[in-house]
Amino acid sequence: MTAREKLQAAYELAFYPPRFHEVWREVKRHAVQDREQLLELVRMALLLHAALPSSRYSSERALRRLALYQADARAFRTPTCLRNLYRVLGGDEPLPTGEMPGWMVRDIGLPPFCHDSVKRAG
Repeated sequence: MTAREKLQAAYELAFYPPRFHEVWREVKRHAVQDREQLLELVRMALLLHAALPSSRYSSERALRRLALYQADARAFRTPTCLRNLYRVLGGDEPLPTGEMPGWMVRDIGLPPFCHDSVKRAG
């Protein structure tokens, strides 16, 4: 997995509930192929929920999009779910706190989050 693919996967895990639920189902079924890689993605996803960086981010547009993603994710309690997933996977390192690294702020678009009937109509 390239660095870009990893970051895209972390964004989806952090801010796209269907992706999180898909991963959670795999964990519950003990169908995870690479536990270490998933732990790394969960840590990255948790970092995406940390405070926004005050400098060295890519663009203001990306920073705004990330702030909106963070706000929307709170409605689904995603940070709590990610922490629980981290514990279930056996993560033993301290969870990230403070500011996220500026390199993680990218203008990454997520798939549309709506019901299938809405996707077909629009």
